[in-house]
Amino acid sequence: MNDEKKVALQALKTAKGQIDGIINMIEDDRYCVDISNQIFASSAMLKRANLLILQQHMHNCVIQAIEQDKASEKIEEIIKILSKVMDK
Repeated sequence: MNDEKKVALQALKTAKGQIDGIINMIEDDRYCVDISNQIFASSAMLKRANLLILQQHMHNCVIQAIEQDKASEKIEEIIKILSKVMDK
């Protein structure tokens, strides 16, 4: 596992802990704004993990595909990912 994936994995584990905490906050009937702030924090951590995974993909999978003259399928994958972000 490369360094980018290790950092992404840690970010996902952190987000998982945050989500478990959010569930507990809801079950404990905590203040809604505090819950919402924790949801934003976990969402940001998920976005960070996603960016790290996509960086790893670009630095490894896409470069490898270019070297093998198979870049078009990797480009289409990236376009699909970007279209999900832009549709929001």
